[in-house]
Amino acid sequence: MKKIYFICTGNSCRSQMAEGFAKEAFSENWQVESAGIEAHGVNPLAVKAMAEVNIDLSHNKSKLIDTDFLNDCDLVVTLCGDAKDRCPMTPPSVKKLHWPLPDPAQATGTEAEKMIVFRQVRDQIKDLVNDLAVSLV
Repeated sequence: MKKIYFICTGNSCRSQMAEGFAKEAFSENWQVESAGIEAHGVNPLAVKAMAEVNIDLSHNKSKLIDTDFLNDCDLVVTLCGDAKDRCPMTPPSVKKLHWPLPDPAQATGTEAEKMIVFRQVRDQIKDLVNDLAVSLV
């Protein structure tokens, strides 16, 4: 079975959303996981944004990088500069991609204003994950 890991700083928004989309887009031949350099807890607005597209993150947990899983991956996708810079070294056999996405958790304003940012990032992630899934067939 092939393995893909989505990594961001806190495993609270971007990597959680990427995991959710990838579990739908990738075939059963892929084990899809996400993690963070730190574990910040799953952001409630990420859960809400994904629920709008019928993907349930409400039972997800924020996880730290599992070095054994990381080193056994076929592909690692970092979703922010911090994760790219701080991701542990991997063997040369692990392909890496970097998607420099804005952190929706940094959005300010009312909840409605923050949700606009979460939806924008969610939709970017959906497109990136779907394009990646097609390219890896």
